[in-house]
Amino acid sequence: MPDIQVSEKLISFLTFLPFFFLSLAVHEYAHAFFAKKFGDDTAEKEGRLTLNPIKHIDLIGSIAMPLFAFSSGFMLIGWAKPVPVNASNFRSPLKDDAIVSAAGPLSNLLLSFFFFISLFMVEKFLVPDSALLKNILWFGVYFNVFLFAFNLLPIPPLDGSHILFDLFPNKITAKIRNLGIYGSIILLVFIYSPLWDYFLKFINLFLEIFVSLL
Repeated sequence: MPDIQVSEKLISFLTFLPFFFLSLAVHEYAHAFFAKKFGDDTAEKEGRLTLNPIKHIDLIGSIAMPLFAFSSGFMLIGWAKPVPVNASNFRSPLKDDAIVSAAGPLSNLLLSFFFFISLFMVEKFLVPDSALLKNILWFGVYFNVFLFAFNLLPIPPLDGSHILFDLFPNKITAKIRNLGIYGSIILLVFIYSPLWDYFLKFINLFLEIFVSLL
């Protein structure tokens, strides 16, 4: 029996992974696309203007965290390698950087709409009895709403720290944006603190409102 349970868990994990990597790739591609549009081709030169997930894999966020989630039963979360952006190439550095930074989270919100519409179509017209397919599509909805909200947190290296500075450029927001490795430490502490539960409750509330409006 334990072997069967492990196998089912492994199958579910491997089934969700393509949607996990697709969501991360779309996020980073959106950053690279708008950066190029506003005059910065740094990401394109490094081969990041692509939807190929392999180009966006981060050792910790895309490999270690999913494996930890599988082994521990923790929620499947993660992130991709940040797209390199040189704001000095933008015509309007603050405005353009804000748009480029927001493009990633917004692309995930749009992708969540796509998965939700697909889920609706499956339930109503295609294969309403396919529990696995519906679970996969719902994961696509949830994970992309999660990425949307998670990346808007004003903690480096998340997009929210850039947006905060671009909208309110001052010494305090500059220090927040430039926390470097300390920002990543703060982020990990946040993930494993009681505050994380409140954040997930916010995600669930957002999803309830999101679904009720559709």
